[in-house]
Amino acid sequence: MAKSTVISRTAAPLRQQVVRLVREDILEGKLVPGQRLVESAMCDAYGVSRTVIREALRQLESEHLITVVPNFGPIVAVLTETEIRSIYVVRAALEGLAGKLFAENADAAQARKLVKLRDRLDREYRKGDVESRELIKADFYTQLTEGGGNEVLAESLRSMHARIAIFRRFAFIDEARIEPSIEELETIIEAAAVKRDGAAAWAACEHHILLAGELAIEEYMKRNKDILTEV
Repeated sequence: MAKSTVISRTAAPLRQQVVRLVREDILEGKLVPGQRLVESAMCDAYGVSRTVIREALRQLESEHLITVVPNFGPIVAVLTETEIRSIYVVRAALEGLAGKLFAENADAAQARKLVKLRDRLDREYRKGDVESRELIKADFYTQLTEGGGNEVLAESLRSMHARIAIFRRFAFIDEARIEPSIEELETIIEAAAVKRDGAAAWAACEHHILLAGELAIEEYMKRNKDILTEV
């Protein structure tokens, strides 16, 4: 496995630190789909006990970033084009509902706050980096689900976003995708927070996600072509 920096002890539980580091190694391609995750090697790489590694792997399995293969052990998850497309169909439906509920349920203050987020797109998304783009997108979804007022949906989206973290990263590093993403977010905000049109907000959210899904499939297949032909 890829060499990682031994973690330093902080206030955060060791498990959370290991989860964050392994997740980043997967998202950055240091750990590739299908790669076996050997506990002893991970203990050495991250400087923690087997117990901590096992706890971290269980959490990453729940996020669908790793798969435990019977009689073999944990590996970095491998997805087919059909599986990725299916995930994005569900994500589009969930986020479409989130947009609709915001348009119908958000109060005036929540609507104004979402409109203000539109003003940050230039400096934090267009002119930003991967980190700033991830942060503003996270803020966008937090506001969208809070305004919708449905915690079950909010929790479902949090779980979905954890599952597709590797694909979301593609959109943040692909410069050709930045301008279309900004336009799509502006359309969602206009429909949900300005016009308060639930149907239009649903359609705008769904459109945004289905386009993101096509990028996810294209990039994942391109980056892992050799690996996927062996599966």
